[in-house]
Amino acid sequence: MKHRVLLLILAMMNIYGTCRLSLRDVSIPPNVKTVKVNFIENRARYINPQISPRLTDKLRQKIISQTRLSQTNSEAHYEISGTITDYSVNTSGISQQQVASNNLNVTVHIVFVNRLDEKMNFEADVSRSFPFSATQSLTQAESALTDQIINNLADEIFNRIFSNW
Repeated sequence: MKHRVLLLILAMMNIYGTCRLSLRDVSIPPNVKTVKVNFIENRARYINPQISPRLTDKLRQKIISQTRLSQTNSEAHYEISGTITDYSVNTSGISQQQVASNNLNVTVHIVFVNRLDEKMNFEADVSRSFPFSATQSLTQAESALTDQIINNLADEIFNRIFSNW
């Protein structure tokens, strides 16, 4: 009896483990066909020259691969603009009266324009903090964190625009 229950549980885990929830086009009305992602400008006090072009490219790729929208460089149904407004470091942890960890803080101001429904237009700040050891220089931390920064911010921006939750 115990073996049957165990086999049933394993079978259920296998079935549910292979199911994937897809949020593709969850909140995109059928009449929306095109998107334009403008270059995300960097106006932070400190500028990492990799962040703007890589974030812009990652967001474009994510939208094209995870929605049915077509990208255009002319007027689109959805237009997305952004500006990096903060790229700074602050102390996040102290141990034995020494700095033990820091945070690299990045904020992107997003402007979303829905040309088919102006009530859906919005502006929002997307902020993330990325911890790193105080034994690392900012250059070392940036080298280690850039991919994570790009991926997390692109995900956060995408979710803010396309998810209703």
